[in-house]
Amino acid sequence: MKIAVLGAGMVGRTMAIDLSSNYDVTSFDISQASLAILSARKPAIKTMQADLGNFAQYGQMLAGFDYVILAVPGFMGYKALEAVIKAKKDVADISFFPEDAMDLDALAKENNVTVIVDCGVAPGMSNYVLGYHNAHMEVTSFECMVGGLPKQRVKPFEYKAPFSPIDVIEEYTRPARLMENGHIITKPALSEPELVDFDEVGTLESFNTDGLRSILFTMGHIPDMKERTLRYPGHIDLIKSLMKGGFFDTQAISMNGAEISPFEFTTAILKNQWKLAPDEEEFTLMKIIVRGKENGTPKSITYTLFDQNDKASGLSSMSRTTGYTCTATLHLIMNKLFTEKGVFPPELVGNHKPCFDYVLGYLKERGVVYKVKAL
Repeated sequence: MKIAVLGAGMVGRTMAIDLSSNYDVTSFDISQASLAILSARKPAIKTMQADLGNFAQYGQMLAGFDYVILAVPGFMGYKALEAVIKAKKDVADISFFPEDAMDLDALAKENNVTVIVDCGVAPGMSNYVLGYHNAHMEVTSFECMVGGLPKQRVKPFEYKAPFSPIDVIEEYTRPARLMENGHIITKPALSEPELVDFDEVGTLESFNTDGLRSILFTMGHIPDMKERTLRYPGHIDLIKSLMKGGFFDTQAISMNGAEISPFEFTTAILKNQWKLAPDEEEFTLMKIIVRGKENGTPKSITYTLFDQNDKASGLSSMSRTTGYTCTATLHLIMNKLFTEKGVFPPELVGNHKPCFDYVLGYLKERGVVYKVKAL
């Protein structure tokens, strides 16, 4: 079985390492430095330097592969996924692009491929949870709080990111869509801050972000749904200051004869500021609450994840919790547990109990454990 992993960033490398234990894996990326890190950790993985923004080459590039993992930055994710589909490859995707993946559903059916998108931690595992319980009870509300943070709080940001800063800033600037009383409403990102206490890490700051994505439409019958991002207290004010200061503006300005946008300048700086150091301690925290009725009886189910970086493997928590959900998803396709053709968000896969159980078990085998409490 030959698998192509498109993208060798922190999460892409983790997925390639995970899959390489049982399959022939080739990792593609434009960054030779990222590929070199992967080769040093797992020499058995083949690497190929490639411009993944050259979508016309995908057909030839992927010709010899059976399955694809897509882990490119969000700004190029839609076009990359479209190219993978045209290459007639089944794919699990975590590029989290802003466009509507369902616009590619007809193309996927035409090419007879299975595409599962947004299969990370959130969106991803949160969708699986909601999809499963929606199939077994009358859900009336869904709430997800999630964040990945360094253990050591270092000013000014007190934050590190396993993803591209471009994708993180998009999360901070794109209006947040929520479901309230059966209606989709829009609120500013970073809005409605709330301090929340957690036993493992103390007090964190939660705020609205646009993380519900597909479930706003696939689960539109649920009257109340929201997703909240978690950061250390004070992060919102810092990000708002950068916004008001123009650091996220995309209009180019002239400086010493060169044209550059403040956004490009800022993301270049944040790429280093937000980069996790080797073996830096960090954690992923997620709390999902599903409320409703089962057989007419009120019921509340809470899923809690607290995961830390794996010192033995040197892999970060966020890359593991995100990446292993995606590799588990690819196994659903490879093992024929999910065979439908077209584009599917995880909630339309998790409603199948064998698929949901498999993903939970796959994660548990790798030390990513969700604690479940039902009331």
